[in-house]
Amino acid sequence: MAKGYKEAIEDRRSIYGICDESPITAEEILEIIDHSTKHVPSAFNSQSQRVAVLFGERHLEFWGIVMETLRKRILADEFRPTENRINGFAAGCGTLLFYDDMSVTKGLMEKFSPYRDSIPDWAEQANGMLQFAIWTQLEAAGLGASLQHYNPIIDNEVRNAFTIPSDWRLIAQMPFGVPTEDPIEKNFEPIERRVIVIE
Repeated sequence: MAKGYKEAIEDRRSIYGICDESPITAEEILEIIDHSTKHVPSAFNSQSQRVAVLFGERHLEFWGIVMETLRKRILADEFRPTENRINGFAAGCGTLLFYDDMSVTKGLMEKFSPYRDSIPDWAEQANGMLQFAIWTQLEAAGLGASLQHYNPIIDNEVRNAFTIPSDWRLIAQMPFGVPTEDPIEKNFEPIERRVIVIE
């Protein structure tokens, strides 16, 4: 039975243990990504959000780049936890790379100069909404995911490896696959501290 929207939001969690299986096809995954990218809002309807979708060998290649980049920066005798974490992401069935097209964002900054300083923040917010929309739908479809941030140290090599346009700025990475473990228990601050009603 399909999950309702509120249930999918509640169940969307960071899942680090994943495998290279999927309850839905690659085409269905792409439909989720395409639909969300088309309809998630953005400031001035700028639509600067971009997504690169990696399956199979390209997914493994990406995490190989991350692994070797980090190996050069972490002492060998301290690297095992990082290696295990990256291998866990590589064990999934795919990875999404979230970008902002800076040619669009910079164009907005020039066109709407009174809002120049805020427009990059609005672009980040739009990208965050896209990440959440896709993540929640992957959860509803039976896929686990997490959001990672190995940028900017991987940016140049990833751009070259996957022929990413030079104007695209990498924001986040989302490995996904069928969960192999439960999420870590989540504690919640009292909602009264976080939501106030002003009358």
